[in-house]
Amino acid sequence: MSVSRRTLAAAAFVALVLPLSACGSGGDDGGSGDASGKVEGDITFQTWNLRANFKSYFDGVIADFEKQYPGTHVKWIDQPAEGYADKISADAAGGTLPDVVNVSPDLVAPLAKAGLALDLDKAAAKYKKEYLPGAWASHRIPGMTGTYAYPWYLNTGPLFYNKSLFKKAGLDPDSPPKTYDDLFADALTMAHKSDGKVATLANVPTIEDFGRYGVELMNKQGTAFTFNDAKGIQLLSKYKELYDAKALDPQALTATPESSGRKFLTEAVAMNPGSALDLDNFKKQAPNLYKNIGITDQITSTGHVNMYVMGVMVNSRTKRTPAAVAFAHYVTDAEHQMSFAKKVAIFPSTAGSLEDPYFTKEDGTDETRVRIAAAKSLKNAVNYTPVLFSDQMKTALRNEVAKALQGKESPKAALDNAVKACNTLLQQQG
Repeated sequence: MSVSRRTLAAAAFVALVLPLSACGSGGDDGGSGDASGKVEGDITFQTWNLRANFKSYFDGVIADFEKQYPGTHVKWIDQPAEGYADKISADAAGGTLPDVVNVSPDLVAPLAKAGLALDLDKAAAKYKKEYLPGAWASHRIPGMTGTYAYPWYLNTGPLFYNKSLFKKAGLDPDSPPKTYDDLFADALTMAHKSDGKVATLANVPTIEDFGRYGVELMNKQGTAFTFNDAKGIQLLSKYKELYDAKALDPQALTATPESSGRKFLTEAVAMNPGSALDLDNFKKQAPNLYKNIGITDQITSTGHVNMYVMGVMVNSRTKRTPAAVAFAHYVTDAEHQMSFAKKVAIFPSTAGSLEDPYFTKEDGTDETRVRIAAAKSLKNAVNYTPVLFSDQMKTALRNEVAKALQGKESPKAALDNAVKACNTLLQQQG
């Protein structure tokens, strides 16, 4: 699978604060690029840890583009995953940012603020309709107008559940919880019926959970986080109730995806997110679990699941705007996204692509079963993680959530403290 879920998750979660001397004071506002001229000239294209597994694919895309637009030449640069954010930061500060850059929303945010990302709502508005609305919106920056990267590939994960454990608790194994209210009710029932031996969940709530619960995470201006509202406090209070009842695994405070996966494998936990790779693992290591596995959508009270999205940005200071805009579109158009999705377990962000039989037609394999479930949920998914929410902010939230669950602070005090810490970090971003 090679751009693995882990690679994509890393891509989705890396946070960047650019040490730009030019921050906010650049002469180019990032939106005035004229892409209407002739597509010609030399441009550079930078990807994120893709050469090792996809060299022939990208060589082919580049060759086809150069053939379609005689007089163009694309130089492909691939950077390792380690230190990618730092590399972009250094290039931005030094004026050596490539013409077309593979980014995630959190990486594009500081570049857009510094006037280095081209506003595609102005420069490439005619292409907007080709993409899923939620994917196109994912590269918008709070407090700014415009869209600063083409959406490229998407990912999401279905939720696995243990039908046998649901049945033992007197719950309908064919009607797993869909909303958080359903989840909380089923989890308390499960804990009660198993005398606290079976937890439904093994993970504490993250910023995505607050988003999927319907909490307003940030103000419209992008100047302050707001997840300590009444709805946010309600969500954390419910998780505290689960924790006290052992419906949330006691080790959730220190859980990693690996440890949560092991709990699910040993049938100590009833629900866990996963991928097609996990199904294969269940088949080999836990045949009884595999026999009773259920696949459902992520829990959401908004009707929209979470998506992780990668994008392709155009440097607003490129000297070859028409060529850079055209190439970024070429890489992310429906034909090339579909081609790439068949090489790796990701999903296209282009409108209509998820209707392809590849994403809708069962063939009896586990991989296809999970792919179809994920593709179905992606059609109206959104990226809940705010583009300005850094790793440090995630840590601050996690620490305060832990205090609330342990009873060291009230849910309200914990979220007030988390929002205060995150807003302080936000101000430091400039």
